[in-house]
Amino acid sequence: MQRSITSKPDQASSRRGFTIVELLIVIVVIAILAAITIVAYTGISQRAIAASLQSDLDNASKQLKLFQVDNSAYPTTNDCSASPAAGSICLKSASGTTYTAFQIGNTSNPQTFCLTAMNNGINYRTTNDGTPTAGTCSGVMSGGTSCPAGFIVVPGSSTYGTYDFCVMKYAASQSSATVPISQSGSTPWVSISQTNAISYSANVAGCTGCHLITEPEFMTIAQNVLSVPSNWSSGTVGTGFIYSGHNDNAPANALAADSNDANGYAGTGNSSPSNQRRTLTLTNGEVIWDLAGNVWEWTSGTSTTGQPGITGEAGYAWKEWTSVTTNGTNPTNPSPVGTNLTGASTWNSGKGVGQLYSYAGESAVRGFFRGGSWYRGGYAGVLALILPYAPGDTSAYVGFRVSR
Repeated sequence: MQRSITSKPDQASSRRGFTIVELLIVIVVIAILAAITIVAYTGISQRAIAASLQSDLDNASKQLKLFQVDNSAYPTTNDCSASPAAGSICLKSASGTTYTAFQIGNTSNPQTFCLTAMNNGINYRTTNDGTPTAGTCSGVMSGGTSCPAGFIVVPGSSTYGTYDFCVMKYAASQSSATVPISQSGSTPWVSISQTNAISYSANVAGCTGCHLITEPEFMTIAQNVLSVPSNWSSGTVGTGFIYSGHNDNAPANALAADSNDANGYAGTGNSSPSNQRRTLTLTNGEVIWDLAGNVWEWTSGTSTTGQPGITGEAGYAWKEWTSVTTNGTNPTNPSPVGTNLTGASTWNSGKGVGQLYSYAGESAVRGFFRGGSWYRGGYAGVLALILPYAPGDTSAYVGFRVSR
């Protein structure tokens, strides 16, 4: 019997390939999985580096403390060369770890040290009285570069277009006729013009690139300290008041800063919870003295037209920032609103931020000075601004601060 064969269509010719949409879905899924893997790996890698840094610093701390017991002082340097200097120590570390800063305080009581270690851009520090923590020793940039003596590190701000920079911890005092210095125990250098402050700021010892603090730099510091809860009387940003320094005219003079950051009311005759606290803490733990109160401080900012103020006002006058109708033509917004902090649009002198003394119709060149003096009361504050002085003018109430 002959069987008939019925032909069938070619199965291969009926197979359907992936559509463009399906291919895109597959690619997106793969990309998401890859991103998750990379993030997970990065997190694991960073935790491993952090653990290694903490281990290195813990071991180094033990070495330093043993050295201090044997020698009644901490070593002066970390020197692992073939011929180490007298009084030095060689601190070993894991592969990739670099000790970028070694600060010793053998003249203090008790003696102190701070050591910074960095690995792959991650920084940890340890001190004589603490365990390893994230960050750097005071005055050390995240890349390991140290600030000049008496300077602290300020984190940069995208709001004001700044990167990390160094600034004087204290208002400039006078080392010599044309050389400023940042140190506790000295009263601020006053009766100096903005013109001379700009010129002399470059003379800070051992500081290439030092300059009079700029408006964006000042506002970066102000924004930063305003965002730290411990700088507010209530412990909550925007509630109560931010400390505004020595401004009650008691005593009726500028004060020297104290070497102890915990003594923020030094010389004021006040104590917590008074608004007269002279110290403010930054987000990186650094402490700055007298940013508000004590003496006004020049910045390098100038205004020729369009001062911030109230449109149509008749002349110079004090005003709350909440009443300002124009921020003028200055490139850096000087008002609380410009900080981009929640609730800042309602902050006035009752919040401790200070007031503005300006004339929106002024067309002459005027320099900026900030903060407030020892007798200005509620007018003083971290955002206080006064604008009636020309760059060549001087006042016994006005000093300056240097940055790099």
